[in-house]
Amino acid sequence: MFEHHTQPIATQAEFARRMLRFGLFAAGIILFSLCIGIFGYHYLESFSWIDSLLNASMILGGMGPVDTLKTNAGKVFASFYALYSGIVLLASVGVLATPVFHRFMHRFHLELEDD
Repeated sequence: MFEHHTQPIATQAEFARRMLRFGLFAAGIILFSLCIGIFGYHYLESFSWIDSLLNASMILGGMGPVDTLKTNAGKVFASFYALYSGIVLLASVGVLATPVFHRFMHRFHLELEDD
């Protein structure tokens, strides 16, 4: 997946493909997490699909819920979904930063070998 430190650094085109791949993976994580929230709000709180999307998006984005929750099951779900969403945010940023961090470390290692 990544070049070894003894190999030359990846080209700009390869780096762009790598960023696209990792970006799609991060988008998949976010989309999967959004679906969990949509289904949870729809089935546990009986929100319409669009209201479920709005609430799940706002929680996943870190803004907080929009509608008032009425059931205990919905409140418990929202609590765990909010905690889960924080972890998903951190994981997604980590996935997106991985190729950039690797490229930086690879370039740094190559500069050390030149000395």
